[in-house]
Amino acid sequence: MDRKKLPVGYEDIREIAERNLYFVDKSLMIKELLDREGKVLLLTRPRRFGKTLNLSVLRRFFEDERTEKGEKIDNCFVFEGLAITKCGEKYLEHQQQYPVISLSLKSAKQPDYHMAYKSLVYDIAEEFRRHSYVLEGTRLSKEDKEQFLAVMERKAERAVYARALRILSEDLARYHEKNVVILIDEYDVPLENAYFMGFYDEMIAFIRSLFESALKTNPNLAFGVVTGCLRISKESIFTGLNNLKVYSVLSAAYSSSFGFTEGEVKEMLEYYGISEKYQELKRWYDGYRYGGQEIYNPWSIINYVYDKTVNQENFPRPYWSNTSSNNIIWELIEQADEDTREDLERLMDGETIEKPVHDAESNLANSNEVQNELSARRFFEINENEPKAKVEFSEKNILDYAGMDVWNFLYFTGYLKECGQRQEGRNIYVKLAIPNEEIAYIYETTIKEWFGKKMKVTDKSPLITALEQGDCTGVENFISAQLLDTISYFDYKESYYHGFLAGLCSGIPGYLTQSNRESGTGRPDIVLREKKFMGRAVILELKVTERFDRMEAGCREALAQIEEQNYEAELAADGYRPILKYGLCFFKKGCRVLKA
Repeated sequence: MDRKKLPVGYEDIREIAERNLYFVDKSLMIKELLDREGKVLLLTRPRRFGKTLNLSVLRRFFEDERTEKGEKIDNCFVFEGLAITKCGEKYLEHQQQYPVISLSLKSAKQPDYHMAYKSLVYDIAEEFRRHSYVLEGTRLSKEDKEQFLAVMERKAERAVYARALRILSEDLARYHEKNVVILIDEYDVPLENAYFMGFYDEMIAFIRSLFESALKTNPNLAFGVVTGCLRISKESIFTGLNNLKVYSVLSAAYSSSFGFTEGEVKEMLEYYGISEKYQELKRWYDGYRYGGQEIYNPWSIINYVYDKTVNQENFPRPYWSNTSSNNIIWELIEQADEDTREDLERLMDGETIEKPVHDAESNLANSNEVQNELSARRFFEINENEPKAKVEFSEKNILDYAGMDVWNFLYFTGYLKECGQRQEGRNIYVKLAIPNEEIAYIYETTIKEWFGKKMKVTDKSPLITALEQGDCTGVENFISAQLLDTISYFDYKESYYHGFLAGLCSGIPGYLTQSNRESGTGRPDIVLREKKFMGRAVILELKVTERFDRMEAGCREALAQIEEQNYEAELAADGYRPILKYGLCFFKKGCRVLKA
């Protein structure tokens, strides 16, 4: 069977259609948009959930696209066989009927305002160039054409670029004699970047003017769609824009438009002949629930299926985690207080935590009472007295920027999933959990990296001194203190404690640490070898118990194993002396130690 290729990295539905690539049909989003008749929509989803591709679906369907000479471009073939074509004339009468402005703001992720502004100007100029056919004929005045050319050639005044979308919509409406559709992708990229790079004031002023002139007071607007990862506060960019409707991950509307449903995933696996991989795929990439819909991460699904079509023995990989920085997880772990650590450990053990969710446009309870007061702060908030310098990337700063607490931020950006909800007064509470193996991998590896870096700067002299002197109480106290100051995962399984102990013992001055190396007739958990001829050696064998009163017995079992397996044989043959042997037993955040 000659199967279609997968669209890895493709973000334009026309290109997918031209290349006859596999496409998961999201065209019913068009029907929902027309049925709801919203003037300006903000659709927020985590990164890599298909926002850019969906905007291309809207553009190719609605746009009366033209060549530079004004000749019509037919995009009807793009939608052949898609669900929207079966919805009736009521919807198809809108096909290829509107001038469309399509602008992505992702290029504005630059180190300073000058470069960010220039990048936006370039993209705006290119969108003007795409519509340069309006310069043909007499529908635009001489002055309008001169202004159009100035923008297109990147020679216009700054004030003109701040109103560029309004200007372009006026010119398009005049040429087509039809109001304009405006699509803006990744609206939050320039603002988030500007906040952390220290030029937020300049960028917010420009973006606000750009958006308000196009979407707030524009008589030539048919409707607008804006996408991003996080919601916009009405008090910031869209001040006074009463026709803005926000559809976040909490909304029932558009719940299946972003990401893949279970049926779509099973259909894809069957098409590529790997249906037997469903349970593995589900464990790794399922887990999201948006508006009552079970949703899979589309970026990870496409990459997983692609790798399996190359070699079915390929292991699942954390595709989504490799597409961007996961600094927020690092910051969360590094700055976590006791309550946050307890919540993280519960999440890592597969449990849920319940937190209030602050979403100004939430319609979970279909209640109009859930309004902006759910937000503790404005979405974009900056202290005007702070110097215009780079803002250190930290959990506090990113949450100040986002205007929400850490759990809300993790939920809205895809690091947590919803497992249930309830409303109490005006507050909405959501049960949160780690979505799947892929996201659990991010948390686990980040915890390990954080712990490794922490151990590099930790004074371990009390530990090695206690081991050398046979001070079991001193060893217990040091290890237990470190356990209390770290974050466990996998429900305190032996693999966690082994990794913890190996990290604790690594880098001890004067010693070489070996973990699970062959010795005698078995493998000791940890061996410390003093870096000198006929130096000391320390054998550490660990056990784990689920009961406090079994800790001493666990230590004795560990010591018995050292003797039974003759772990000291290789060390003695190499001349190490004395050889110190310790049995350790772990129970939650505590450690007992006995010496042979």
